[in-house]
Amino acid sequence: MSVFIDITGLPRERITFGPSPLAELGAALHALSEPAHHAGLHSWITTTSAALKPGLADRLHEADFLWRSARADILLPAVPRETLAEELDDVDLVDDETYVAAALEISCASQYGDGLPSPLVDADVRRRALELATARGPRQAAFVRQMLADPPGVRAWIRRLLEDCEEAFFADTWRRVRLQLAADARHKTEVLRRKGLAEAVAAVSPAITLEEDGLRTRIVVDKLAHGRAAATGRGLTFLPTAFGWPHLVALHTPGWRPVVQYPVSTRELTDATSVDTVKLRLEAVAHPMRMRLCRSLARGSYSTSELADTYGITAPEVSRHLAVLRKAGLLTTERRGRYVLHQLDVAAVARLGSDFLEGVLR
Repeated sequence: MSVFIDITGLPRERITFGPSPLAELGAALHALSEPAHHAGLHSWITTTSAALKPGLADRLHEADFLWRSARADILLPAVPRETLAEELDDVDLVDDETYVAAALEISCASQYGDGLPSPLVDADVRRRALELATARGPRQAAFVRQMLADPPGVRAWIRRLLEDCEEAFFADTWRRVRLQLAADARHKTEVLRRKGLAEAVAAVSPAITLEEDGLRTRIVVDKLAHGRAAATGRGLTFLPTAFGWPHLVALHTPGWRPVVQYPVSTRELTDATSVDTVKLRLEAVAHPMRMRLCRSLARGSYSTSELADTYGITAPEVSRHLAVLRKAGLLTTERRGRYVLHQLDVAAVARLGSDFLEGVLR
């Protein structure tokens, strides 16, 4: 499962890197809403939350479905600007149907990539959005009903909320991080120019790769989700963020310019494990017999015949279980004469919990 962005025939100059104040504000608001995702931001989250005026904190809670469990597309500009005001001006140019569909996409996440019509014009989509909003509580239900009834009024309310966030805390935060983000974007742009796209996307994140098969070129974002987007004719935008890790956000709404928001380089990003590998490893250790074999293999090296004798199963059965663990990258092997000894890779198993959490949050 991954997000695939088709860039076949896309000129290199249509691939841009740049910091976005609106996207960074969205990432910061997500961190405030879900502090458990961002242990490295504990100090900033604690200080900022404590300084929020009750009225502003209450309004943020009312609108947090825009950035809490996912990120509404209106918060990910395809064309980064210098200031938040400029980016909000761009958002104001979006028509009501598109804006409302983008704002409420979180309520229709299972059909995100289907290109559904706007809730303003389709009764079934509208009803579904209201049902899912109601499931999240009366406050969100009331907010969604108001958005559907008075899009211009709610749009103005959301803009004022984001402007008040800038005044309350984000202007200072943006001054502190924008130089780092701009430097990262310049570096990625230079890598793209000098070394090519494959090197550039590898520098963005180890969870992003370039695939070329002669006829098609696409960027693959390794996520526990499936989606497709076409950058041809639109371009592709990469937005660095200081607030993003462990999230890797990929906007792939049909008809929109694809956008990838990636965390700037940190210690945690040096060895990202693919979600397919995490799935393979979880399945490998979940089997009752393999779990029992791991008990021995974690304590020392064993041959196939020793394990067969210990657990009362045949050597071919042991070999099949060991093959599964080996394919998942959880075993080390050593040959001693005519015997092959197997041992559990304790470090790989120890990382499994953190790899799983990083994978599902990515």
